[in-house]
Amino acid sequence: MSHDDETIRVYGSEAARYADMTKNAGRDPALRLFLDHLAPGSRILDLGCGPGIASGIMASEGHAVTATDATPEMVALAEARPGVTARRATFDEIDEVATYDAVWANFSLLHAPRADLPRYIAALATALKPGGLLHIGMKIGTGEHRDTLGRLYTYVTEAELSDLLTAAGLHPFKTRTGADKGLDGSLAEWVTLLARKPADD
Repeated sequence: MSHDDETIRVYGSEAARYADMTKNAGRDPALRLFLDHLAPGSRILDLGCGPGIASGIMASEGHAVTATDATPEMVALAEARPGVTARRATFDEIDEVATYDAVWANFSLLHAPRADLPRYIAALATALKPGGLLHIGMKIGTGEHRDTLGRLYTYVTEAELSDLLTAAGLHPFKTRTGADKGLDGSLAEWVTLLARKPADD
């Protein structure tokens, strides 16, 4: 299964509420940290962009942003932001080679089945230019399950996520952890990692 139709349906029906809930994403320290590591005018892939709030901030700071999401309603919200190019795509449809200076995969791949995570992360590594930067955010835990809204979640430990990045040829160098309430109202622990693709690929 390449994507989860139920998860996509939930995001479609909840698009407006999700956009409102995440409207302060511009104050996310992880986004600031990511942007601080980028050269001016970087080409960025925002994978699973949701309503495109982060994409809009990246574009406003002079970066060239391609935003993808599997939910048409989210793509429409992202496309409406100045400077953002948005398209509907599942994780399976990321097939670029050495195209992006950076990839922002912020709590999007946690909706992928666990068995697919290694190849999706490998595809992101392939899409990065040598020396490129990857930000990934996932929820901490074990196993897979659906939340009260019906969304599929795959949970990882910090070490497991680091190992997945390393296996894809990336070098993790910055980890942040915390806990926040999600769309379903439950508190969840999370981890974000920044990783580099080696410059001399």
